[in-house]
Amino acid sequence: MCGIVGYVGDKQAAPILLDGLKRLEYRGYDSAGIAIHNCCCTNLIKTEGKIKVLEEKLGGAYPEGHVGIGHTRWATHGRPSNVNAHPHTDCTGDFIVVHNGIIENYQELKEWLQSEGHVFKSETDTEVVPHMIEHFYDGDLFETMKKTISKLEGSFALGVISRREPGTIVAARKSSPLIAGLGEGENFIASDIPAILQHTRKVYILEDGEMVKITKDKVEVTDFEGNPVAKSIFEVKWDAVAAEKGGYPHFMLKEIHEQPKAFKDTMAGRILPEKGEIKLDDVHLSKEYLQGIKKIFIVACGTAYHAGMVGKYVIEKLTRVPVEVDIASEFRYRDPMIDKNTLVIIISQSGETADTLAALRESKKLGARVLAITNVVGSSVSREADDIIYTWAGPEIAVASTKAYSTQLIALDFIALYIARTLGRICEKDFQEITSAMKNLPDQAKIILGHEDKIKSLAQKFFDREDVFYIGRGLDYPLSLEGALKLKEISYIHAEAYAAGELKHGTLALIEEGVPVIAPVTQEHLFEKTLSNIKEVKAREGFVVALANEGNEEIKKSVDDVIYIPKTHPILTPILAVIPMQLLAYYAAVARGCDVDKPRNLAKSVTVE
Repeated sequence: MCGIVGYVGDKQAAPILLDGLKRLEYRGYDSAGIAIHNCCCTNLIKTEGKIKVLEEKLGGAYPEGHVGIGHTRWATHGRPSNVNAHPHTDCTGDFIVVHNGIIENYQELKEWLQSEGHVFKSETDTEVVPHMIEHFYDGDLFETMKKTISKLEGSFALGVISRREPGTIVAARKSSPLIAGLGEGENFIASDIPAILQHTRKVYILEDGEMVKITKDKVEVTDFEGNPVAKSIFEVKWDAVAAEKGGYPHFMLKEIHEQPKAFKDTMAGRILPEKGEIKLDDVHLSKEYLQGIKKIFIVACGTAYHAGMVGKYVIEKLTRVPVEVDIASEFRYRDPMIDKNTLVIIISQSGETADTLAALRESKKLGARVLAITNVVGSSVSREADDIIYTWAGPEIAVASTKAYSTQLIALDFIALYIARTLGRICEKDFQEITSAMKNLPDQAKIILGHEDKIKSLAQKFFDREDVFYIGRGLDYPLSLEGALKLKEISYIHAEAYAAGELKHGTLALIEEGVPVIAPVTQEHLFEKTLSNIKEVKAREGFVVALANEGNEEIKKSVDDVIYIPKTHPILTPILAVIPMQLLAYYAAVARGCDVDKPRNLAKSVTVE
């Protein structure tokens, strides 16, 4: 989700790069930098903080040069700092790189390069790339780039300049967006269209496995083997505001559609099936420590709290360690029974949630070890926790959390598998079954998004109602809570979620003709029980939409409509099933004319109690 922009042409590069980076600010970032090449040297200026800090550092004296690359960084490896900011260089300063994505085998590459005498300055995964280019350089930057990327595992959009080959930018894409912009006497690279929209509306959209070499007069696209690729020019017809959203009408819809990539990024390098283990670089829970754990607390707010409820189920099932889930704003005030034999898992998308941060500090004061799940490197939560798992979802602009939530679920599954494997409480067959299913989640999410029109039509059937109810059992209950929260926070429809078995204990009195009820039935061992609750609703003429695993034909007989999701391992169904819930809420809100990205009275990060 970082921003890349590159320019080569007859104009001064620095103002174009800075303007392009500003147009990518909506993506979120924690540091920024540019590198400008002129006939005799390369100027590299970068800093922690916003672009205005970078401009202050320049002091209005922009470095001269007609070739350059720029970057806004969203930290994944290494905290936000001047040193960790992009661009990055090799030992000689001859090769300069910007990078979006995650290089999974960077540690292995770094150790090899260090053994060859290379000296590293940053904590980033990116820095291995310029050092590899330096190592392999044979007089041809494009050919060297081909050799370098053949050694990389993970995802990347890369842009490279070199003072050994002035007037040229080489770029490559694998699982991270990259475009080439076509101008007159000038050409561009960028991670997203808004960066260059002021200069050209003609672009090549690079596909995975493609490279591009640009000079001011030529743009050449090849595959990773160097074979030429014929590209069609994409003519951008959006205005600047629409372009920021990638053509989507709202950031929320864009972020819902980014979930397949967010899933893939969050899992990147963390499943090692050949070793039968989960690799969590910043988690150091020894077997001896885990054997002494008597209880686990999961503490969070709002959407993250719902993730914690799913985490409780999965961790207890796989590890047989008791888990309590607490709302952070209540946690401190109930005098929780915590000591050195307690592991506290803190979940916060921003890493700055006031109540959650207070719970972290209270837990540590009482002697507990704290493991944090957050999406923001360098946040307060990440700095103060003993162990940390980052969800590499990228920034969320919309207030309602979508991809940050679903990647929290993946992180919690990793914790459960990590503990279960360490304690020997999951067999090899079950471990492989779950991890194999996890790898399929990105493609399965794409399948669900392909059924978006059906979900949109279902939302049209209840958007004008004032009450909607959600019911579920097992893992479908926290899923229902999250679905109801999404609906109420962006559409302002009164929505409530209940454990399906509680219907007869009062809730059934609220059901009357036409009242919409959303009923997930993804947990097959609970299907018959939930089905009986659905029939209770139908007997009172409620309008029931079920959410079921593909292949479940039985449910059709008892409901008004069904949304199907691809079948996966039962403990992973909440990751997929939440996507239709998000889309239902989104399209109901749109139909009601609500401000989807900025719902009234709500903020993205709650930094006060």
